[in-house]
Amino acid sequence: MVDVLAGLRGRLIVSCQAYPDEPMRDPRTMTQVAQAAVAGGAAAIRAQGLEDLASIRMAVDVPVIGLWKDGDAPVHITPTLAHAVAVAHTGVEVVALDGTTRDRPDGLTVAETIATLHERTDALVMADCSTLEEGVAAVDAGADLVGTTLAGYTPYTVKTSGPDLGLVERLARAVEVPVICEGRVHTPDDAARALEAGAYAVVVGTAITHPASITGWFVDALRRP
Repeated sequence: MVDVLAGLRGRLIVSCQAYPDEPMRDPRTMTQVAQAAVAGGAAAIRAQGLEDLASIRMAVDVPVIGLWKDGDAPVHITPTLAHAVAVAHTGVEVVALDGTTRDRPDGLTVAETIATLHERTDALVMADCSTLEEGVAAVDAGADLVGTTLAGYTPYTVKTSGPDLGLVERLARAVEVPVICEGRVHTPDDAARALEAGAYAVVVGTAITHPASITGWFVDALRRP
């Protein structure tokens, strides 16, 4: 598994996820999107949902970071240990989960979840966090890598216009595990600046794999006076 992380250094991870009720919300479609991203040079794929993960894992030859978004509680990214184990059993190399300090639906702590997942599976764990304190705590809890995924998406953080490079920089100085920049990376320049800020790797989703959002950006630009 160490080789999995080594292959991500300085590279691009593409998030292939569709929102609920969208035409692209289909395992076969997401698998094709993942294959296209790999053909373009993606070093890894991040995806969600058991069917999507099982299909993508069989179709691509790069590492897969898997998660399972479920429920409408604040913690909904791989919210329980059962979710995390199920994700790992799809064959993905990394399980991503909510790494904040908020209450989890099954009552377990992040540390308990990570420890048990490590005991039961060979998967690495990526903690999706929103603050420096959460990232440090997640690493102390056993996370193998930490992401800025939730920065700006928790009630107590401010959404920056682009990636939260300040958080990337602070985390990179504070922890010894890979820091993954994720969230609002909309341009190649954003991605390059994330590496300059200390990110180990960069996740891009919407700007590559979500046609509805990208189309909307152009439509909005054409409507400006």
